[in-house]
Amino acid sequence: MKKLQFILFLALCLSSVANYSQCAMCKAVVESGDSSYAKGLNDGIVTLMIIPYILVAIVAFIIFRYYKKNI
Repeated sequence: MKKLQFILFLALCLSSVANYSQCAMCKAVVESGDSSYAKGLNDGIVTLMIIPYILVAIVAFIIFRYYKKNI
């Protein structure tokens, strides 16, 4: 079973396709040369990525506290 999981994971990693992470409009605005738009786009990406990191940190803290209490 582990061998099959490894093979599927390897196939998934090797079959990835390079693609653009932005829509055509966002890419055109960023490439236009005005740095304030690029800074705004980057700030938006960072803002959107904060929530998943906070959620992972909370779950890790709860698991850590649970295991520490049971020891």
